[in-house]
Amino acid sequence: MPLISKTAYLQGLQCPKLLWYRFNQKDAIPEPDALTQAVFDQGHEVGDLAKRLFPEGIEVGAGITDLNQTIKLTQQALELRRPLYEAAFASKLAYARCDILNPVGVDRWDLFEVKSSTSAKPVYLHDLALQVRVLRDAGVRVRRCVLVYVNKDFVRHGDVDPQEFFIRDDMTDAVDELLPDVEDHLDQMADIIRLDESPEVAIGPHCDNPYTCPLHDLCWSYLPEHSVFTLVRMGAKGFKLLEQGVRAIRHLPEGFKLSPAQQIQRQAVITGKPQVNKTALAVFLKRLKYPLHFLDFETFAPAIPVYDGTGPYEAVPFQFSLHVQQAPGVEPQHFMYLAEGTADPRREFMERLQAVLGDHGSILVYNAAFEKAVLSGCAELLPEFQPWVDGIKHRIVDLLTPFKSFHYYHPNQHGSASIKAVMPAITGRGYGELDIQEGGTASLEFFRVTFGNVPNTERQRVRRQLVEYCGRDTEGMVWILDELRKLAG
Repeated sequence: MPLISKTAYLQGLQCPKLLWYRFNQKDAIPEPDALTQAVFDQGHEVGDLAKRLFPEGIEVGAGITDLNQTIKLTQQALELRRPLYEAAFASKLAYARCDILNPVGVDRWDLFEVKSSTSAKPVYLHDLALQVRVLRDAGVRVRRCVLVYVNKDFVRHGDVDPQEFFIRDDMTDAVDELLPDVEDHLDQMADIIRLDESPEVAIGPHCDNPYTCPLHDLCWSYLPEHSVFTLVRMGAKGFKLLEQGVRAIRHLPEGFKLSPAQQIQRQAVITGKPQVNKTALAVFLKRLKYPLHFLDFETFAPAIPVYDGTGPYEAVPFQFSLHVQQAPGVEPQHFMYLAEGTADPRREFMERLQAVLGDHGSILVYNAAFEKAVLSGCAELLPEFQPWVDGIKHRIVDLLTPFKSFHYYHPNQHGSASIKAVMPAITGRGYGELDIQEGGTASLEFFRVTFGNVPNTERQRVRRQLVEYCGRDTEGMVWILDELRKLAG
């Protein structure tokens, strides 16, 4: 019987099918994509920073992959009565590597679990409960269980002080409430792992709670293209329909209550044609004033801020693309900015943007709340730009509006109003031929080639890809608006 790790234990609590696959058919579980892996890597960086809370600590088994050897080294390190990082322990059915163990008094220890989140989530308590159970079975006396997570109100000024960066919450009482159930959970999981075949588990809210399951696509693959789950704001109602045998939008029972937006979706699926509210589109288009400025930002948001005046996960703009169309039918002119070097780009970003936006004409963005938040954040740091930011906000028009309001809906959007869904549906063009195809990858790639040790040829290659990607966003907005004008007549 293989030992159950912390990760496997949490997966077993979420879904027995996932647990079985992890031990019996691991090759069927997809490798983490680049964005998921980046989250893991960021967690490791936060974990390394947390070790500075206990600067006299010892890393146990650094570079050693053999669990038994690490457990032996841990037993030796316990005798030293110093803080331990990554100490390993095993019991009958499970094993755990503890982020930080700190000695207390003669023979007790405080257990610290480090998370890169900015809040204390319930799932973390189960993580701690398993560790305490394994530690007790290994003869280690635990005095306190402490959750260490990121202080969302931290603002960097100089070196990052871990004492200020982290919040430490004593979760001992909450963990104690979970401890009596850990052994039963492990026994049940062991039985599941020993099964010859995967248990049958119906899809449900657990597929995305507390994390999106890596088997999500596999388990949901039996649903039709236009399933009831693609209905906007469907929520738990979709699972109730599934229990009744209703999978497809076109098979919704008579009298099933739908919102106006959902009714539009249903009609689009049944007819196979886009649904267009010409009157509403005309009202939207009438708001626009030339010259039109099609604008898009790219940002990165590291857990540990790299610049003074920023906090954890605060979006720092590093790029913009701007297409300016002076009059109807005129070829748009393209302007762009992409930060160079590792210095804080926000002043240069704002200066360059101010220079090309002019003082009149509509500024079209897709999801205005994001661009407005970025501009406000920059103005807060650089108050000399505040009057300018206040002065242009009335010019900003959200191109998302007609799609979020379902004034246009194409069945190929599958319930999404994002530009990644709308552009190919309404224009027939998208991002498929680009090396970078979405904002998360753009952020990761910029951060990698800017702050990582990469050859200059690689850096320049990625920068060209970033220019192409961000440019496609604003070029695509031009295409989308052209199609809306045609549809509105």
